[in-house]
Amino acid sequence: MIKAYAAHEPGGELQPFEYDPGPLRDDEVEIDVSHCGICHSDLSMWKNDWGMTQYPFVPGHEVAGHISAVGKNVTWLAPGDRVGLGWHAGYCNHCHSCLSGDHNLCQDAQGTIVGHHGGFADKVRAQAISVVKLPESISNELAGPLFCGGITVFNPMVQFDLAPTSKVAVIGIGGLGHMAVKFLRAWGCEVTAFTSSPTKRTEALALGAHKTLDSRDSAALQAAAGQFDLILSTVNVSLDWEGYLSTLKSKGRLHFLGAALEPLQLNVFSLISGQRSVSGSPVGSPATIAKMLSFAERHSICPDVKQFAMSEVNQAMKHLEQVHPQYRVVLRNDFT
Repeated sequence: MIKAYAAHEPGGELQPFEYDPGPLRDDEVEIDVSHCGICHSDLSMWKNDWGMTQYPFVPGHEVAGHISAVGKNVTWLAPGDRVGLGWHAGYCNHCHSCLSGDHNLCQDAQGTIVGHHGGFADKVRAQAISVVKLPESISNELAGPLFCGGITVFNPMVQFDLAPTSKVAVIGIGGLGHMAVKFLRAWGCEVTAFTSSPTKRTEALALGAHKTLDSRDSAALQAAAGQFDLILSTVNVSLDWEGYLSTLKSKGRLHFLGAALEPLQLNVFSLISGQRSVSGSPVGSPATIAKMLSFAERHSICPDVKQFAMSEVNQAMKHLEQVHPQYRVVLRNDFT
């Protein structure tokens, strides 16, 4: 039996829950969970904000731990290997996206917390291909958030062949944004943090941003016209997107990583006149996750985290929901 914490209704208290996962499939591994990050997507799924949550619901898709068992067809992983698991717990492995190496774009991918019990547990199972080994220098307590938040901000850097000479701005210096600043700085980019908070401005500079820009200062926005090659939006609220578009260079890109639910209000002439683009992306493929981990290890990049015991899961969820920390919240397995 796997011990976990599950909600039985939208936004309901997470309570002790046990389930029998059945026999381990030939292409699966079982992971002894050491730590599991909490992502804003866990909050959205917990509340059924996206209308696809199945209850009882076990959150958790930023898993770090050790493999305890492998299916008979798994030859590249072994019990004892230290690994991580992110948003996807499996793929179809035969569609065009999978065969092209873009497993993260598989339309039949199995979400780790979508119709599947996640990592707020002592163990979790996943298709072996979705599991990535951890570098020695990245600890379990810091690894989990890289498997969702970290890869979400790193993926577009790879997908768009971002030049190290690029000028990049980040909207939202929170759980995603603080990792974006760290990755972009190490990549070689000139990094600007959009923020209207004096505290966040100080934090952004400490994280590695070269500059900050007050998004509520119309004069500052006008002065920044045509400045950026790329803007990464990590927030999930609607903003003055037209104002941000004006700060892009010709052929610049406004790229969405945060899931704002309201339709975008944009003037198409702002796109046409400068041949600008608006786009979005999900997490990365296992291959890109491995590349991110290698880059993070080389440049000593890790998320800023606050730890809670897994038995404090309800307190941790409320903390993330109400405080909106700039760091990532991580649960430490204390099942007995």
